[in-house]
Amino acid sequence: MRIIESNRRWAVVAVTILVSILAIVPAGCKRHRRVTLLTNEEAPALASVVATADPHAAAQFVSGFYGVEQNAWRWTAGKFSVLLRPPRAAGVSGAILQLKFTIPEVAMSKMKGVSLSAYVNGTPLPPESYTQAGDFVYSRDVPANLLTGDVARIDFSLDKAMPATPADRRELGLVVAMVGLQSK
Repeated sequence: MRIIESNRRWAVVAVTILVSILAIVPAGCKRHRRVTLLTNEEAPALASVVATADPHAAAQFVSGFYGVEQNAWRWTAGKFSVLLRPPRAAGVSGAILQLKFTIPEVAMSKMKGVSLSAYVNGTPLPPESYTQAGDFVYSRDVPANLLTGDVARIDFSLDKAMPATPADRRELGLVVAMVGLQSK
């Protein structure tokens, strides 16, 4: 009898263990659903005036701007574009477009003069020609009717640029420090 009772105890213990394992194992094998929350993050606001060395403004440089050099400026290609936020009252009174740049001596000696043109939302502004190296500000009045939206695309182009070389595979135009739309 003792043998039978002992076997029954072991059978009860074995069944209890088996039932416990069967109850626990499926709980550990459940796939957990990942919950992904989507947030509405606003894009960084565009600035009206940007220093080309400002890392926060990098998204505003659409094309033709190379990386920041000496924490102060960027070379451009022969054609370059930027997005700017028109100043608050620009839709009524217009604004002044300014581009602060340098034409290095090495560039001027190769280009022998250069003409800079600008387009605001596709409309041309008067070009300006430069015949010597130095620091310059291209400044033009921008009519109010070109600045009625939240964003103004400014496209610049040079009639000449330094071609890429084996040492520097970039086409080089101007050294730009700042571009902006300022209130009148």
